[in-house]
Amino acid sequence: MSDLLALHVIVASTRQERKGPLVAAWFMKQVAVHAGYRVELIDLAAVNLPMLDEPRHPRFRQYEHEHTKAWSATIDRADCFVFVTPEYNFSAPPSLLNALDYLSQEWAYKPVGFVSYGGVSGGTRSVQMLKQTATALKMMPMMEMVAIPFFTQYINKETGLFDPGSVQDGPAQGLLKELARWARALKPMRESAS
Repeated sequence: MSDLLALHVIVASTRQERKGPLVAAWFMKQVAVHAGYRVELIDLAAVNLPMLDEPRHPRFRQYEHEHTKAWSATIDRADCFVFVTPEYNFSAPPSLLNALDYLSQEWAYKPVGFVSYGGVSGGTRSVQMLKQTATALKMMPMMEMVAIPFFTQYINKETGLFDPGSVQDGPAQGLLKELARWARALKPMRESAS
């Protein structure tokens, strides 16, 4: 059990009628197939962080608010992440950017993968922006990713479940394999930093 990597799958969208939880539920099944992870699903709507309200820069880890302390503990215990994200106006959801900005050291030396969804671009422009933010936080963004264009066509109208079919199995498994490789390689850096 101890050799399993702690993976946090983070649902980025917080708006009403969002479809991110459906996409995340599909990806969680992909994680179960991989079997190299101890996975935790984190929904930013449930975390419900206010707009960044800490008086000190997060690099000091001198948090005043309980919501920040709880968020810090959540992110601290992960070895790696997958962000399940849509694209808003050629950009990343403000909820995810806010969640990233809350912390600094907790994100460092951890790899991050992306499952994006949307219209014709499949959310890839959101991912491009997030990669810049991730590297500023000393995270390692994966090149491998899952991008799902016109994703609503894969939501079953009767069951409400999302399933993009086997075409996305390869990208999902490739992402998980590479994420594990980087998480293990970066482990000494995480340990020396803490």
